[in-house]
Amino acid sequence: MFNPSRDQARDFFFDAWRKYGSGNASPPLTALETIAVELIAAHPEYQHILENRDQYVDRDYSPEAGDTNPFLHLSMHMSIREQVSIDQPSGVRAHHQRLTEKLGSPLEAEHHMMDCLGEMIWHAQRHRKAPDPAIYFACLNKK
Repeated sequence: MFNPSRDQARDFFFDAWRKYGSGNASPPLTALETIAVELIAAHPEYQHILENRDQYVDRDYSPEAGDTNPFLHLSMHMSIREQVSIDQPSGVRAHHQRLTEKLGSPLEAEHHMMDCLGEMIWHAQRHRKAPDPAIYFACLNKK
């Protein structure tokens, strides 16, 4: 199981965006980097962060202060895309398709799914249990 540290996850996004910006001067993007670049391109509000590594690499983002953590946000998109690609947990692909049709785009569907993914993770951490897809799907059914 891939479990990067905070620094490794951030480095991944910084490096993918840098490689993309370098064009032909850098090695080709990996499949995961291509997904990351697509997501970054769809989130122009994060691009300046990823172009200023020294300023943002160690920054903490406080939800209490209304901060959105761009690295967490992008990572959640990637997690949801992986879930959908393998339909794991079973049935998540159907939820994604339903929300895509309702909201008009896969990206918007993922934004709605993030709330539910976060709820499932929070519940698992709070109760020191494995993530429960029933919690995820109960939330998705309300969307």
